[in-house]
Amino acid sequence: MDKKFKRTLVTCALPYANGPVHIGHLAGVYVPADIYVRYLRMRGEDVLYVCGSDEHGVPITIKARQQGCSPQDIVDKYHSIIDGSFKALGINFDIYGRTSSKVHEANASEFFKKLYDEGKFISRESEQYYDPEAKTFLADRYIVGTCPKCGAEGAYGDQCEKCGATLSPEELINPKSKLSGAEPVRKKTTHWYLPLDRYEPWLREWILEGHKEWRPNVYGQVKSWLDGGLQPRAVTRDLDWGVPVPIEGAEGKVLYVWFDAPIGYISNTIELLPNDWEKWWKSEDTKLVHFIGKDNIVFHCIVFPAMLKAYGGYVLPENVPANEFLNLEGDKISTSRNWAVWAHEYVRDFPGQEDALRYVLTANAPETKDNDFSWKDFQTRNNSELVAIFGNFVNRAVVLTHKYFGGKVPACGELAGIDREVLDGVPELRASLEKNIENYKFREALKDAMGIARLGNKYISDTEPWKVAKTDMERCATILNISLQLCADLAIAFEPFTPFATARLRKMLGIELGWDMLGGNAIIPEGHMIGEAELLFTKIEDEQIQAQLDRLEKIRAEREAAEKAEAAKQVIPQKEECSFEDFEKMDIRTATVLEAERVPKTDKLLKLTIDTGIDKRVIVSGIAEYYSPEDMVGKQICILANLKPRTIRGIESHGMILMAKQGDGKMRFITPQDAVANGAVVG
Repeated sequence: MDKKFKRTLVTCALPYANGPVHIGHLAGVYVPADIYVRYLRMRGEDVLYVCGSDEHGVPITIKARQQGCSPQDIVDKYHSIIDGSFKALGINFDIYGRTSSKVHEANASEFFKKLYDEGKFISRESEQYYDPEAKTFLADRYIVGTCPKCGAEGAYGDQCEKCGATLSPEELINPKSKLSGAEPVRKKTTHWYLPLDRYEPWLREWILEGHKEWRPNVYGQVKSWLDGGLQPRAVTRDLDWGVPVPIEGAEGKVLYVWFDAPIGYISNTIELLPNDWEKWWKSEDTKLVHFIGKDNIVFHCIVFPAMLKAYGGYVLPENVPANEFLNLEGDKISTSRNWAVWAHEYVRDFPGQEDALRYVLTANAPETKDNDFSWKDFQTRNNSELVAIFGNFVNRAVVLTHKYFGGKVPACGELAGIDREVLDGVPELRASLEKNIENYKFREALKDAMGIARLGNKYISDTEPWKVAKTDMERCATILNISLQLCADLAIAFEPFTPFATARLRKMLGIELGWDMLGGNAIIPEGHMIGEAELLFTKIEDEQIQAQLDRLEKIRAEREAAEKAEAAKQVIPQKEECSFEDFEKMDIRTATVLEAERVPKTDKLLKLTIDTGIDKRVIVSGIAEYYSPEDMVGKQICILANLKPRTIRGIESHGMILMAKQGDGKMRFITPQDAVANGAVVG
């Protein structure tokens, strides 16, 4: 551990209280944070573990409108579900607060007011989208339309959930209000902004020079933002749910949720330690670590530090070990599509299997790139690793000790070569385990811990004490003594990862264990009475896994059916009338594709060389998401031959391919029913 710090403050991203938490949240934020905190506490470190529900913002008000209740009703419901899920999985915060509390409202208001009074904000009048029927300004999530990147319908004004693109409402095609369905209009309003550009030089020095040890995915994303140039960011919104802006003339405005939420870390600490909170947030000997997902990197590495810098006196994060995303069965987890494994449903469907989920999510942690969770892999890891290696070793060691020595730890005699080899292996694994946890490499740390279990399982299989007992009880005693010492090592090493199983193991061993004992050769003294064996882990049956796969398949089928039904209902509006003379100007002809290739650095564009019967020409067409170059060669198509040429990505395109587009958004070719000569006129 870094000795310059006397204490460590660990925060976890505040889960949004408009729905339960799922395995993506657990793998990305909460399980790794819990591993880290449990490790520090086993080392005797002074740690504060802070989290809470993020309870303001547009999605909550949308859900409240949909369900005909108040936003407070929504956040009360999900705060309880989320809090219960964490506790059920052994994730025990020192405080799990909420941003709708009076303490937070007062603290967030004071934070804003101090920056406002000191002139740290700028005010701007701007035009924002307004719903003329609902008579309210529309936050980005209240506006939906067609995604300009992938063409998906129902994209939000801040993000397309289908392709993941970050958007602004201005970019949406055919934007509509989510409240009334009306087309939004632009209306003037005044808001306050944090001028992030003023802090850009400081951020460059602090992060790019001072924190090169941060994970590559975090450092890279921050550098990209800084290289792109920071812009002022609004800290207020026109909304009726949130912390009211505490100045005159700001009626009907609240603090923007991104500004409000991170202050919640401080508010929750104040609520827990009203007389002692400042040492955790304002003492230079406090180490602050934020555990977040990659979608929160910019807020915790750029925005929140700039806020703290502007306020003055606060410590800044030493590290922000953000994870990437976890997918489910090869598909992106989506709360809106119900494509997820919900934490509260998992503990219901797999009672007593909390550690199995923690273990598998850590083994598959998306630490530097997106990773995938599959139910079959979950079953395999539980059955072949936790049950067959860890659990099997401990069970054999304890059962044989009771069988041959009445449950008392036997004496350890002279050590053989295999004994020394296995005992010497534990300190090496301990050193690696510590290094990996302290560098936020939890997946590798878990391999180190499992390495001890593999050592033990191989040792007891190779030495076969049940056979040795028939001829040499003294040697049997030595083997079982060493095996029990390894069981104690496992109870220590696995405590951060599988706290429920290690609690059962400690009870079996009947001894207090500390981290400093890990790798010691005589953790459990000779003659100590151990408890009866009980299963640390249980096998997960095929029927349990199939039930989960069937549930997902049903969700997928229902979603696809709904999408097809919605597409069938959608009719593309007729364009305005044109004259016969306008139509006669269009020269539509048949042509054949001779060559096709993707346009470099694009996802949608194909470069097609075609034979029009009158010439050979190049057309650039945005059909790559539907057709590969191989699909196109030899295909007969119809083109608008006399369209004025234009340059697309440096390529001059002469003409346009005629395509049909249905409500599902997919493009289909208009082709002759029978093969005709190239250049035949269509009309």
